[in-house]
Amino acid sequence: MTKAMESLLDLAELDDMSLSDNAKRLATFSLFDWISVMLAGADQPLCGMIRDMALAEGGAAMASIAGSGTKVPARAAALVNGTISHALDYDDTHFGHIGHLSVGIYPAALAAGEEVGASATAVRDAFLIGAEAACRVGMELGREHYQRGFHQTATAGAFGATVAAGRINGLTRLQMRHALSLTSTRASGLKSQFGTMGKPYNAGISASNGVEAVSLARRGFTSCDDGIEGPQGFVETHANNADRASPWKDMPPHRFVFEDNKYKLHACCHGTHAMIEALLLAKQHHGLGPTNIKAITVRTHPRWLKVCDIKQPRTGLEVKFSYAWLAAMVLFGINTASEKIYADALCHDAELARMAAMTIVVGDETLSDTAVDLELQTNDGNKVRQAFDLDAIIPHDILLKGLRAKSTGLLGAGKADSIWQDVENLERRSARAIGELLRAN
Repeated sequence: MTKAMESLLDLAELDDMSLSDNAKRLATFSLFDWISVMLAGADQPLCGMIRDMALAEGGAAMASIAGSGTKVPARAAALVNGTISHALDYDDTHFGHIGHLSVGIYPAALAAGEEVGASATAVRDAFLIGAEAACRVGMELGREHYQRGFHQTATAGAFGATVAAGRINGLTRLQMRHALSLTSTRASGLKSQFGTMGKPYNAGISASNGVEAVSLARRGFTSCDDGIEGPQGFVETHANNADRASPWKDMPPHRFVFEDNKYKLHACCHGTHAMIEALLLAKQHHGLGPTNIKAITVRTHPRWLKVCDIKQPRTGLEVKFSYAWLAAMVLFGINTASEKIYADALCHDAELARMAAMTIVVGDETLSDTAVDLELQTNDGNKVRQAFDLDAIIPHDILLKGLRAKSTGLLGAGKADSIWQDVENLERRSARAIGELLRAN
């Protein structure tokens, strides 16, 4: 077998004591953030549709789904919760993986945990290992895979969901190999869905594909020896310039690349967040606003041009992927952190349209995909430069403060505090207790 498959199997067997405290703490933050954005988005129209489908199909009452008191089979729960938790597009992002980890992997880990009666810490640790697996696969597939139009949240993410669910189910090494190879023929997801209900659905299919592959493998279902890097495997068919070496160096417990995970504090595409932060700094330090700006040039990594550079958004969802519209919103003082603000009416606001028309977005290969460089021309002829890079390590206390403020804004102080208390005391909780948080929405 190849380096990728062997490394993933080793990762899946990693001893709990080998997980770094920092990585586990961040995985706990991810659980809190995942539950918060899922409950906040559980009343979105698409969520009712995906939930209704699962409830109509029925089946064994194994796992919880957000917004319903009825349990469904584990695979269905993973699909529903993955989709619902990405409905607001307000979840975490890993820029090495080039995707969202929590929404594609936590639903699989929790559904599997509820099914087998695992502890809440087992779910968290399975997520951590699964997220690390997804990151490594995503790094191998690389930028070219993403630029071709694949959504790594669903493609690389499905392998992470498989590792997480397989770890919870106690798969043998051979069974895990079969599960991962089965996932290679199921993993899918396209960026063409961005700005539609299909994007959160990609997260749901990531989680459900992982649960399905594990469910089959534990029953003795077999697959090819290596569906990842083997002949006509996932890497060969989905990436022309895959990096088959460096992603599999310096593996856990020595290094967890998951620790580079970033958390959203604005309710829009993560690729726009550096621009938003830079504009906020420019407003604060230079007193800039919609009345004294003549033009804005946004320099960003070219990979974002196919993701969040929608020039004329038609819906509130598409606004979340529009540099120009978001820049106008920041300058007009509209709170980009509030998911409720992204209504279709924004697209028809004449003042926002006027300001958006002043914004030019340029790809710059010299910038990392977490950085942005702005030039703002004022009406009096001056130019203001402002840069920002999301790739800064945020201390745990500051990050937690931001996540709790975000959760409070989404759910209210009482609900947010209650969820945090459950997550903070994870060692005394079960997977089923965490599932109850979803049903209690």
